Parts: sequence; C-alpha cells; structure tokens
Amino acid sequence: MDIWLIASLWVGLALISAMVSIRLGISVALVEICVGVLAGNFLHLTPNEWVSFLASMGSVLLTFLAGAEIDPDALRANLKESLLIGFFSFLGPALAAFAVAFWIFKWNLHGAEIAGIALSTTSVAVVYAVMIESGLNETELGKVILAACFVTDLGTVVALGLIFANYNLWLLLFVGAMVVVLWGMPRFTAWYFAKVGNRVSEPEIKFVLFVLFLLGGLATLARSEAVLPAYLIGMVMARQFLRNRVLMHRMRAIAFSILTPFYFLKAGSYVSFKAIAAGVVVIAVFFLVKMLAKVSGVFPFTLLFGFGRRRGVYTTLLMATGLTFGTISALFGLTHGYISQAQYTVLVTVVILSAVLPTLIAERFFRPDLQSEQESEIAGRVPAVKNLESEA
Repeated sequence: MDIWLIASLWVGLALISAMVSIRLGISVALVEICVGVLAGNFLHLTPNEWVSFLASMGSVLLTFLAGAEIDPDALRANLKESLLIGFFSFLGPALAAFAVAFWIFKWNLHGAEIAGIALSTTSVAVVYAVMIESGLNETELGKVILAACFVTDLGTVVALGLIFANYNLWLLLFVGAMVVVLWGMPRFTAWYFAKVGNRVSEPEIKFVLFVLFLLGGLATLARSEAVLPAYLIGMVMARQFLRNRVLMHRMRAIAFSILTPFYFLKAGSYVSFKAIAAGVVVIAVFFLVKMLAKVSGVFPFTLLFGFGRRRGVYTTLLMATGLTFGTISALFGLTHGYISQAQYTVLVTVVILSAVLPTLIAERFFRPDLQSEQESEIAGRVPAVKNLESEA
C-alpha cells in the first residue's frame, strides 16, 4: 500500500479515537488502545518500520513529559508517600507474577522473571495522559500519583537492567553519560533556553530531542530502554518546565497530536483475539494476580496516609495500570529468546487489559473533582495526604 494511504489510515484511526474520547468523556489513550485492538483484528493493522519509529518517539517523549511534570518540591514534600506506594506497587506484583509463572505455569526461570517484571509496572504513559486530560496533574494528588509511578517504573527498569543487562563497556558508557547529563542538563538548559528561546525554529525542543535520542541510543546499546533516560531527564528538567509552561505546552502538543497515537494504536494492534481465546485461562489468572497484588500493595498505604476512600481507590486503580514498560519488558523477553511468542501474547494482553480496565473504572466512577481538589489546596489542605475526614 502507498505510504500516504498507510499514514492516512493510522491518522484516521487516531482522529476517530479523539472523537470517541470527546463523545464518551474518557481518556483518548484508552480509546486509541481499544481502536488499535479492533483494527489489528479486523483490518489487520500491522505496524511497519516508520510507524514503529514514530510510536517509539511517542513513548519516549511522553515518558519525558511525565517526568517533567513531577514537581521536585511536591516530591520532596510527599517523599514518604511516593516511595512507599511506588515501591510496594512494584514489589508485590513482581513477586506474585514470578511465583505464578514459575511454580504454577512452569515457565523457565528467565521467562518467569520477564513475567514478574512485565506485570510489575504502572503505565506512566496512560496515567500521564489521564492526568493531563483531567487537569489533575496540576493538583497535589496528581503530583503524588505521578511521583509514585516514577518509583514503580524505576524499580521495573532497575530489575530488568540488573537481571538481563550486558555488563560491558557499553553499559559503563551509558551510565557515565547519564550521570554527566543528569548533573549538567539543568544548568546548561537554563542558560541555553535564555539565549535562544522564543524562536520559530524551536531550538529548545530540538535540543531536548537530540539529548533524548542520543541517550536512547546508548541505552539500547547497553540493552536497556530509551524510556529510562527520558524519564530521568524529564525529572531533572522539571523546574525548568515549571517556569516555562509555554514550552511544555508546545512539546505536549507535538506528542499528543502526532506521536502518541501511533504508540497507543500500535500497542492495541498486538492483541490477537485468537491468542486471547487460546490462552484465556492463563491471561485471566495473571490479570487477577496483578490486580490483587496492586490493590494489596497500594490501597492500605493510601488509607494510612489519609487519601480517603475515593481518592485511595482512584490512586490504586491508576497504579494498577500497565503499558509502556510492560510491553517493553515483554518485547525484550521475546526478542532475546527468554519467552515464546505464546507467552509474549499472554503478557502483552494482560498488560493492555491492565491499561484499559482499571483506568476506565477509575475515570468513570472514582475520578476526584478537579474543582474540589483545587479549592482544598487553596484552603491549605493537601488532599493527597491529610485532612480528608469527609472522604474516609
């Protein structure tokens, strides 16, 4: 098929997703995943090389923007909450999924490790998309959730790196480059943006993309993933973007209008109805294990820290999502021969189900009212961590 017709098909599906999202009032990321599932099964939608590249760019840029939304002051103020919720959101599902894969379904050791890592994740891409569309990213609750997501996915990436990384010069080069960039990026960009800002050629955005692509390439050579440096770079540049919201909005427009639809549609296209039917029992068990482990690892801490029932359930459901790092981990296992195609299909299906179902329930039934959140903060009450007797 002609390249322009292929492009029109993908963009047309993205447009349909946007219209459905507006009509139903749910996150466009969820709609794009569902549309991708339908298109993959009924239209035989298959990502080609350039679609996969655009999808990868979308995931990297979205992960960077999610990191840039993490307010360092809010993270520091709610460090205990973010660390505990994020850590147990990772640890519980990782151990539970590994145990089920290894001892119940008799997967080999590396296959069970991939299962545990893939199902331990929280989807930064989905959570960030939901936060942006609801406006909760500007509230204290949203900032705590994004920070906890960071902790969870950092655990996932560290586990993947420690277990499967090549301990060679490429890894040393990648780590060294990361340390230098993370140390120097905030200082250099403050000077650079002041010198070249507000130009039609957008030199600030081009510089950020250059750094993301360079470190992404080094990460790939070290058998890590490009989204890891993207997240960390976003975090260290958060103060810069908090001071320059116009630049953040321009990058967000690029991501959500052009790049992320390819990522979410591609993720959905990997789900095969035939494979789901063949492995429905295994998929159901893994999905149930992940949900139970997420609930037991997150919800008690939301009550402990005074989130209240509604906010606690909402936080738990969002922390139970999975997509970016989950599909990356599963694809890593497949391409390196640690899991089979059938095992990959099972894991990706569970990951995508966890991206759709918990988020849909959270958005429909438990989303906190944005105006109430803002009024609570103006009144001096931090809704994520205290003075929530009315919600208890």
